[in-house]
Amino acid sequence: MQTLAYVALVVRDYDEALAFYVNLLHFRVIEDTRLSETKRWVLVAPPGSQGSCLLLARAATQEQESRVGNQTGGRVFLFLHTDDFWRDYHAMVASDVKFVRPPVEEEYGTVAVFEDLYGNKWDLLQLKRPSSGG
Repeated sequence: MQTLAYVALVVRDYDEALAFYVNLLHFRVIEDTRLSETKRWVLVAPPGSQGSCLLLARAATQEQESRVGNQTGGRVFLFLHTDDFWRDYHAMVASDVKFVRPPVEEEYGTVAVFEDLYGNKWDLLQLKRPSSGG
C-alpha cells in the first residue's frame, strides 16, 4: 500500500503562509518544527482531513523564490474537496479569499477557482454523489 503524504508548496514566508491557511481557510497546523535558524518543517491540512498534508516550504534560493505563486504555470494546482460547497464558499468570500472563477455546477459537482495568498490557483470542489439507481 502507498499513500501520497505531503505536497510541498513553495512559500515566501512561513508565518504569512500560516496566517492565510490557518486564519482564512481554517486549516489545522499538523506540525511546525524548527530545523535550523532559517528552516522549519510546517505541515497543514484542511479541517477533518485524514489524507495528504501541505508542506509549507520557504523558498531558499532565487530560483525557488521565482516559483512562489506560480508552481504550475497558471493552471489550477490544488483541489480542496468539501462536503458543503456553499458553506465553505461563503466563509471564504467573507474572509476576503480571492475567487477568480465563480461557482458553476458541472456534471461532476460544484466548483469555483480561488487563489491563495501568492496567486496559486485552487479548485474548491464538492463532488456529486454517485446515484444508487439501477
